[in-house]
Amino acid sequence: MARVELSHLHKFFDDNEVVRDVNIEIEDGQFVVLVGPSGCGKSTLLRMVAGLEKISEGTIRIGDVVVNDIPPKNRNIAMVFQNYALYPHMTVAENMSFSLRLRGESKEEIESRVKRAAGILGLQALMDRLPRQLSGGQSQRVAMGRAIVRDPHVFLFDEPLSNLDAKLRVQMRTEIKALHQRLNTTTIYVTHDQVEAMTMADKIVVMHDGVVEQEGTPLDLYDTPANRFVAAFIGSPAMNLVSGTVAGGAVHFTNGRGLVLPVGDGYDGPRDRRLVYGIRPEHIDLVPTGGVPAQVVVVEPTGAETQVLVRIGDIDLVMMVRDRVPLRPGETVGIAPDLGRVHLFDEESGRRVR
Repeated sequence: MARVELSHLHKFFDDNEVVRDVNIEIEDGQFVVLVGPSGCGKSTLLRMVAGLEKISEGTIRIGDVVVNDIPPKNRNIAMVFQNYALYPHMTVAENMSFSLRLRGESKEEIESRVKRAAGILGLQALMDRLPRQLSGGQSQRVAMGRAIVRDPHVFLFDEPLSNLDAKLRVQMRTEIKALHQRLNTTTIYVTHDQVEAMTMADKIVVMHDGVVEQEGTPLDLYDTPANRFVAAFIGSPAMNLVSGTVAGGAVHFTNGRGLVLPVGDGYDGPRDRRLVYGIRPEHIDLVPTGGVPAQVVVVEPTGAETQVLVRIGDIDLVMMVRDRVPLRPGETVGIAPDLGRVHLFDEESGRRVR
């Protein structure tokens, strides 16, 4: 295991800067997820750590060693790719042992490590199969086993679950998290799926256009997003975001076109500039009396919860109701945002003001 430190990293492709002054500290044994939309620079950053992309500026340390000029094979890292990258002519056992054979490990040591990894991942019955005889989930386990046998200081995962179906993704993310808890190896994991990030990470790093927008624990980012981008990206369904201003002696938020939402007592924030009001769907309640009148547009029951799209003025809001509610499109209901969970962002800069 090892600590990883990324200091003032930049990456240019010709004149295009795709990673911009990134600074991240990853503690020994920590599971860190880099998350963001496609093209944000997260996979490029991971490949820089692996040594597969040359650093334009900055420093990468693994443990106490600066690895900028150290080739990938000597960095003591193991990488699991999106497409598994198994050798098609080799059996599962041969795929898993290949790197050890290249390193000249003894036959006994190779057999011991491969057997241990196969036991951890439940691959014992598959050792003589070829990759074409494996399912997607089995192939991903083999790719993980090939990484485990190397006993690396750092695991790198580049969107390893994106080729799997939804049910298998849920199963595999649980297995990867359990694997990390068992091995306690420093792990850097790249995904565009914020649910993966929330459920797996010790620390999340949110990236956008090559910049780190915010880093912290999953609940830190969920409860106190630093800006509008993080607020919109973290959470499923996404946070409702509405542009307008704070006005009135009773303090309310309005867009001037029929939308009026409460802000809460004791508000002492800005009233002289455009703001964005944010409230998560799960923080809006149905109320039998009072509340803000809203028209039901769409009702989507999911079993344990009901997702409801409501309209106030010319704005649609999504709310998540915990119970099964007999709502019908077109009817008017009363809704009440949890005032302790209302977020306000500056519309121009996107930064959080409350």
